[in-house]
Amino acid sequence: MIKTIPLNKLVQSPRNVRRHADPAADAELKASIAARGLLQNLIVSPGTKGKFEVEAGERRRKAMLALAEDKVLSKDHEVTCLVLEDTAEGAIETSLAENFHRLAMNPADEAQAFVALIDGGASVEDVARRFGLTVRFVEGRLRLARLAPVVFAALASGEITLDMAKAYGATSDQEIQARVFEQISSAYYAPNPDSIRRMVLTGTVRGIDPRARLVGRDAYLAAGGRIERELFDDEDSEAWADVALLEELAAAKMAEQAEALAAEQGLAWVKPTLDPYASHDLVEGLVRLPAEPAPLTEAELARLDELDTSYDEHAAVLEDENSAEEAIAAAEAAIAAIERECQDIRARPPVILPQLKAEAGMILVLSRDGTPVLQPVFYGERQVDPAGDDDGIEVVTDEGSESPRRSALSKRLVDELAMQRRDVLALHVASDPALALDLMVFTLADADTLDYRARAATTLRGGVPSGPITGFEARDAAASASLAEFRSGLDEHWRAGASVSERFEQFRALSDEARAAWLGHVVGRSLEASLNMAGERRIEFHDHLGSQIGIDMAAWWRPTAANYFDRVSKAVILDALSAVGGPGLASRFASVKKGDLAMSAERVFAGTYITEVEVRDRALAWVPEVMRFAGAAPVEAERLEPQLTEPTEDAVAAGGANDDDQTPRELAA
Repeated sequence: MIKTIPLNKLVQSPRNVRRHADPAADAELKASIAARGLLQNLIVSPGTKGKFEVEAGERRRKAMLALAEDKVLSKDHEVTCLVLEDTAEGAIETSLAENFHRLAMNPADEAQAFVALIDGGASVEDVARRFGLTVRFVEGRLRLARLAPVVFAALASGEITLDMAKAYGATSDQEIQARVFEQISSAYYAPNPDSIRRMVLTGTVRGIDPRARLVGRDAYLAAGGRIERELFDDEDSEAWADVALLEELAAAKMAEQAEALAAEQGLAWVKPTLDPYASHDLVEGLVRLPAEPAPLTEAELARLDELDTSYDEHAAVLEDENSAEEAIAAAEAAIAAIERECQDIRARPPVILPQLKAEAGMILVLSRDGTPVLQPVFYGERQVDPAGDDDGIEVVTDEGSESPRRSALSKRLVDELAMQRRDVLALHVASDPALALDLMVFTLADADTLDYRARAATTLRGGVPSGPITGFEARDAAASASLAEFRSGLDEHWRAGASVSERFEQFRALSDEARAAWLGHVVGRSLEASLNMAGERRIEFHDHLGSQIGIDMAAWWRPTAANYFDRVSKAVILDALSAVGGPGLASRFASVKKGDLAMSAERVFAGTYITEVEVRDRALAWVPEVMRFAGAAPVEAERLEPQLTEPTEDAVAAGGANDDDQTPRELAA
């Protein structure tokens, strides 16, 4: 039976199943009742002394009592109720059903409702006040309503979570949102809000970026730059959307600073870069000029003598067992100050001979805090012998044999091949945690017997090699794609810790498998780039390691026109054809032009050229000698199980066409 009952006649039922409350939700309910009244009846049962016990709706009753205390409602305000005549057990069941069968509104529905209210003339503040919400919450829902239609539909259907939808909203560009959504929808791995946010912000930089700090917010805005901010952003975390404009402004400012420093220092030139280091490309063709720290002046030498004397006096206080604690503390502070001053005096900038300075130059880098810094290294132009050929490197393999093989490759190709070969080795190390652990322990232990004549095989000391070519990525290489896949699958939840200690504890809480995957990753990514050739690209230990693993290089890297044949001479291509098909196969292409020959060779070594079965098999197993790991024999598929699954033949062949969807997947233990 439905009837109205005065508020002061309603009391809490001991049978009401709800025992806990949410103060924030209660405040929202109170504001809603004040704005629109009670929208849902209370369910009550007759009590004693003319009272009615609330079986369902206790939160609403308390909200109305709070409004009565605030004089918004009267104490005898009439409340519409459904009166039950159930038994005690029936009342409990009714209370449970009323509280249990509830469904919170979908955030997309909330967003659309808020938009309708705003379109109807209400302000954000009005909506927040009516529903007992914060202005920031309402603004956040309105931002959701401005998502790309495909993203908003996914939120409404429950395909993506609210946090993922917020990550898409990190940029207001709906085209970027839609593009990232399509990319993630076709990926096999489960996305997370952090990965989505990084993807949509690929075309933006944060306000804390060194380039942004160099240019300055005011100069960037004055030049027409756009800044996008999320609700909790400050000037460090806000997104600067016009990266091309920012780069232009930063480059101009660095160039201006470089010109001023060259004139001030009396140098022939100063090269600016927006990187925090002098990249390989920047110093290519340059040689370091001899320089020594500037000599100390007589005043500085005298000051050092004074500091030495003062140091001895304070050290005597520390050595005296009878010294008071206050005196010891003062002596320690004084010694620390003396050491800092001595270090500052001795940290002399390098100087160069006057006859070299007129032709010398330096590199101006951009530090992490956005300050231009002149690197303390002098460079000069390399003198090239006109009779020499600096474009090619003689590749010597099997140098221990009586007739070593020789061929000429460009330096760029040598560097690219070394990096791709490094990725193949890194992928196998990363996929075998037991091997990675052995490698790490051995490398650290073997540092006690450092051989200065040998080139280090890894950067296990802590650094990550960037490779001889800055920014080069072998996008069509199976191993490089699988290595990136391996990295994206690592568990990064431990990064949420606010301090080093918290992150360490959270990392230790990961499963053995997750930590083992991180071990393989940090060891694998430390490998230097190398090739099976004589010279600086040779790292013999890499060949030994690859031989021990038994890597089938042909299964992970295939020569194409783009990554190899277009880059070598016609004679090298014909030699490769002869190696797999004999002189007869090479003679078929002897009169073909270089460009057509490169494309034909790609087809032959991808196994798509119509030829004898034996020739096709040899072609699919062929790679340049420099890419092989010396002593490594082809590996059977089961040999790498379960640590690693070799890529399929079709996937590797498709890699030459730069089809990312065809790259192989590997499994890491």
